[in-house]
Amino acid sequence: VQLQASGGGLVQPGEFLRLSCAASGSIFSIGAVGWYRQAPGKQREMVALMSSGGSTDYADSVKGRFTISRDNATTVHLQMNSLKPEDTAGYYCNADIRAYGSGRYVSYWGQGTQVTVSS
Repeated sequence: VQLQASGGGLVQPGEFLRLSCAASGSIFSIGAVGWYRQAPGKQREMVALMSSGGSTDYADSVKGRFTISRDNATTVHLQMNSLKPEDTAGYYCNADIRAYGSGRYVSYWGQGTQVTVSS
């Protein structure tokens, strides 16, 4: 099982990006999913979460600008609008995944995708 994140890049303040995270492998089911970010010299922080039931939660700093969504059983997106320089960070997806033959969910991380917001 692995997670592959994509969609990062260099944008100007006020622009948007859409991050994607695709899960692959012997997946039986995916539970909660989320996006986290880590800026240089700072701790990794939660950006957006979605429970297996579809409820969402966001960091205060991104509420109203970012939206987490799932468009199928194995892909999660993070729509980021009105980007600010302080959104610059490496963005990581996370998912609780139950593999075939396993009776429990395990937390997996994607490799990260860099988002840089600068004029």
